[in-house]
Amino acid sequence: MNIHEYQAKKILAQYGVPVPRGGVAHSSTGAIYQANELGGDKWIVKAQVHSGARGKAGGVKLVISF
Repeated sequence: MNIHEYQAKKILAQYGVPVPRGGVAHSSTGAIYQANELGGDKWIVKAQVHSGARGKAGGVKLVISF
């Protein structure tokens, strides 16, 4: 199965598995909207791509302002 983390979280939540809150953004404007929806003063932004190898593509960034 070749799915992104956000897709896996949705499936797990449907079966009652607790998952962290989050959202999907396809642009910087979308990311700002999601950050406002979540609230708080720090967010993690993850770029998810199918690369075939763990840790070879994508990225994770801590964001403290926008």
